Amino acid sequence: DLLARPEAATLAVLGAGVQARSHLDAMAEVRPLRAARIWSRSPERARALAESVRDELPFPVTAAASVAEATDGADLVCTVTGSAEPLLDARHVAEGAHINAVGSSFPDKRELTADLVARCAVFVDGREAALIEAGDLVIPIAAGRLGPDVIRAEVGEVLLGRAPGRRSPAETTLFKSLGLAVEDAVTGLRVARRARELGVGREVSFP
Repeated sequence: DLLARPEAATLAVLGAGVQARSHLDAMAEVRPLRAARIWSRSPERARALAESVRDELPFPVTAAASVAEATDGADLVCTVTGSAEPLLDARHVAEGAHINAVGSSFPDKRELTADLVARCAVFVDGREAALIEAGDLVIPIAAGRLGPDVIRAEVGEVLLGRAPGRRSPAETTLFKSLGLAVEDAVTGLRVARRARELGVGREVSFP
């Protein structure tokens, strides 16, 4: 929601596992989506996921036969695969789209081509971790295709107004997500506080 264009509402999800389902729900929570398309190397899994959410989400969700079909006209793209080799290229992504690259969070694996990353304004949750663990950045940097300065900012810096986010409607933005322990800790604290406010859940004492 921070980096996509205000009107962005067509979603492509590459992958059909647990992360794909959670990202469908999350994106629907922050955006009034018009449609979502799911692609997976297993067409059966893509169709099964689309069927499972069809009655739960207020917009059409369909399975796509290819990455190109899933991303055609999409202004929001979530990659949630375990791919070792790039499956999303610059030609698949419309000008002005926003990408959440979530899968393949290892230095020797990547979901995006170097050409696509080079075209994007890149944001991460933590610079240090991204430059060590995110294959989408580590591999093209090691090959001399990109420099460490490809990262414009951490998302926290954008949220705090310390760094610019999207600069124009035509800019393609990329959030390379790895996840940080502090994010889990803060989220857990928020959930616990909210549970106490609502009077739900059970307090557990640890020895």
